[in-house]
Amino acid sequence: MCPVTDASEQPPRALPPGQRLAKDFPVLHYGPVPRFKPDSWRLVVNGATADGAEHQIDIETFTALPRTAVSADMHCVTRWTVLDNDWEGVGARDLMAAYPPADDVTHVMAWAEYGYSANMRLDDFASPRSVLATHRGGEPLTPEHGYPLRLVVPHLYAWKGPKWLRGIEYLTAERRGFWEERGYHTLGDPWREERYSYQE
Repeated sequence: MCPVTDASEQPPRALPPGQRLAKDFPVLHYGPVPRFKPDSWRLVVNGATADGAEHQIDIETFTALPRTAVSADMHCVTRWTVLDNDWEGVGARDLMAAYPPADDVTHVMAWAEYGYSANMRLDDFASPRSVLATHRGGEPLTPEHGYPLRLVVPHLYAWKGPKWLRGIEYLTAERRGFWEERGYHTLGDPWREERYSYQE
């Protein structure tokens, strides 16, 4: 296992507008909790990759990538916030270094089990605080919270970081994901309270 680096930069110590503190770590998701099958599990990096190839990363290859730790708040669009989560995993920037996008990529689609997806700008995905998380609070993620892998993009609402992550697709133009097609904001900045598409 690679050594863990600390990519944390301290976020503002206040709640975004319209948020309240959660008493615990709520469980919200669409669909059932998938069963992890390590022999067949792959994280796919595709779309407009720099080399034009689709990359299928097995669990052993993924866990050999550089590790990072990020302390970050989580803001759910349903108005709860959990402060000071200690995430550990592979930094989005490290994944991009290993499997780079083409020069004209502007957005990313994050794909999860059951075809769930969330779009974001490439700069949001490439934030030094974005992490493909395997652990929270020093423990592996529970199945309900995304085991074996969830995307965490702490400066956006939590739906932008899908649980049970299975793919990163590089895009050369914006395309809406699952919730964005159903009325949620394409950007999702909690400090601007970008919750719904009518605000765009």
